[in-house]
Amino acid sequence: MIRERKTEGDMRYMRKIKSIFVLVLLCIVLPACGGSATETSKPEGAVTEESQGEESEFQEDENLTIADITPMELVADMKVGWSLGNTLDAHGKIGLMSEICWGNPRTTREMIDAVVDQGFNVIRIPVTWVGHVSAPPEYEINEEWMARVKEVVDYAYDRDVYVIINLHHEEWLYPSYENEEKIIQRVTALWKQIAEEFKDYDEHLIFEGLNEPRKIGTNVEWNGGDKEGQEVVNHVLAEFVKVVRESGGNNKLRHLMIPGYGASSSERAIKAIELPEDDKLIVSVHAYIPYDFALNTAGRAQWNNDTKDIDELMELLETKFICKEIPVIIGEFGAMNKENDEDRIAWVKYYISAAKKIGVPCVWWDNNAFTTDGENFGLLDRRTCTFPNEELVEIIISAAQ
Repeated sequence: MIRERKTEGDMRYMRKIKSIFVLVLLCIVLPACGGSATETSKPEGAVTEESQGEESEFQEDENLTIADITPMELVADMKVGWSLGNTLDAHGKIGLMSEICWGNPRTTREMIDAVVDQGFNVIRIPVTWVGHVSAPPEYEINEEWMARVKEVVDYAYDRDVYVIINLHHEEWLYPSYENEEKIIQRVTALWKQIAEEFKDYDEHLIFEGLNEPRKIGTNVEWNGGDKEGQEVVNHVLAEFVKVVRESGGNNKLRHLMIPGYGASSSERAIKAIELPEDDKLIVSVHAYIPYDFALNTAGRAQWNNDTKDIDELMELLETKFICKEIPVIIGEFGAMNKENDEDRIAWVKYYISAAKKIGVPCVWWDNNAFTTDGENFGLLDRRTCTFPNEELVEIIISAAQ
């Protein structure tokens, strides 16, 4: 993978080297000062009450099993991803049955193996927690649901690929000033529990703070939002980062994905993103573009080599983030099946190649739908663990290499 992981032995070795360096320094400094240190003149590096806290923190870090790498290094190791859509994020029933209430089968290890074996090295697992938590203010997550989420995460994590989990389809989250305090209370309560559950996982597990936070049912839902919505989203995500960092364990160095308003690819939403002060952040953007071809069920089936939206997005991401060493993941993309395989293949080859040029991996939204009247984004037939459109999948994989 990207870097050999630091073992406990490695950390102890580095600490020993540091200690030897300090002792050598003392041997040089003390004679030059004319004798031993006094209580009022302590040599640099001596253990004091003030330095004991730093030493304790260093000792605690010895137990970390996560690579201390930059988010740019992490994202550079990602090729292309696949989302387990309309499954753990489905809602409408309470309990474990919610996983299948939108018509998809229960997730199995064989499904994830099929995706990884095909060449995807990022697995995004959207999770809806509403319906699985107790009343406020505790918002305690149901133990069975947490265990099931962990089980599915482990299917991918055990394969040594990158795994993304989030808060998905949380439709109670309406980003207004009036709701901000309640939103933060609920989001931080959920992430505190999730972070605790997964704090021992290494850098292959990534937390995505929110999915598409927006003002649902309004005229600013999908157009990049208004100033109020954008600011509240930024504030909520800053609290998300804070609560994860405070949870300890490997979460001190875990990489976190931060979307803007609606995770929108619009210029106004992207320019409104304000990242918290933290050196392990990745920007998350969703981009089904051009919309009329990729997402609009009543739109056109022909791509017509329409690269304008793709080109403009990549230029914006490069200027706003990549050039500043801030990585980006396109956490959702795809073009639905309109019986237009030739156009979709040409489109996805261009899309992924354009993103690859600026170092942005893309994650296909797969809802296991192939021939419905709605959004047909299926790649993996989860009942047979096969890929009906092998040519499309092969192009997705090869374009990302």
